[in-house]
Amino acid sequence: MFSDEQILKNALAVIDNEAAALKAMTAYMNADVIKAVRLLDATKGRIVVSGIGKSAIIAQKMVATFNSTGSPALYMHAADAIHGDLGMIQPDDVVIIISKSGNSPEIKALVPLVRNFGNPVIGICGNADAYLTTNADIFLNTTIGHEACPYNLAPTTSTTVQLAMGDVLAVCLLQMKGFTDRDFAKFHPGGALGKRLYLRVGDVSKMNAKPAVLPNANLREVILEISGKRLGAAAVVDEQGALYGMITDGDLRRMLEKNENPGSLLAKDICARQPKTIDINELATEALALLRKYDITQLIVTENSGYAGMLHLHDLVREGIL
Repeated sequence: MFSDEQILKNALAVIDNEAAALKAMTAYMNADVIKAVRLLDATKGRIVVSGIGKSAIIAQKMVATFNSTGSPALYMHAADAIHGDLGMIQPDDVVIIISKSGNSPEIKALVPLVRNFGNPVIGICGNADAYLTTNADIFLNTTIGHEACPYNLAPTTSTTVQLAMGDVLAVCLLQMKGFTDRDFAKFHPGGALGKRLYLRVGDVSKMNAKPAVLPNANLREVILEISGKRLGAAAVVDEQGALYGMITDGDLRRMLEKNENPGSLLAKDICARQPKTIDINELATEALALLRKYDITQLIVTENSGYAGMLHLHDLVREGIL
């Protein structure tokens, strides 16, 4: 029976093995990688990625990454390709074929068929002398010394390196295309990730009330406004709607501690004259950064320098931004 120490030792050995293989990949970042990236960037068609076995699973992930970063891609299983799926390949497509050995029967059947179509082939392979390697237009080396599997059988380190090579291509491509976080948001509109990329301050603050008092409002008016609008604060604005300051419930508590007879105080006597503000068109993530930076829970929302509402930390929690 394995002890806890032996399990941990084995776990660390896997990490060390795969980390070393990834580090060794720096030797494979050469002119062929440059040629592959330029070919993929120049294509007017799609990127068709194929493989067999565990490499086919890596191919699917690679396709997902290409698509989400602005490079249209399709997955084609190598075995299905030679039984009809070759029809998905169009004249302007570039085909990437992934294989550890590069010599499996499906790969040997697929490569000449694709080349007969006239499509360029990028081979990602862990064998420099393989059929795939010598028959691809571009060879991207993913050779490893030993799998993390103690018997050197189960694809472990080899698939990690393949995955990294796919990320190399995808990230280099997105940078060449000038792909931005705004572009990324277009392809990821759902869930918390999408919200972090596109949700703006105004989208959140419009759901809130707009607590506000005049500079000459008395203490009772201030308390009723803060309490009634349930945001823990109120903006102080002049007759023209220009921002004068801000009063939080914390400001009220501190004022009561310092003044035995606060009844004569007005909003202008209590408010902070330079409250933290954020423009209505800023991303909600920018609002979160400000709240964290200044360790506060509310921000005044402005539009064209005028008071447009208020944003509370709880709003961002509710939207899944935090």
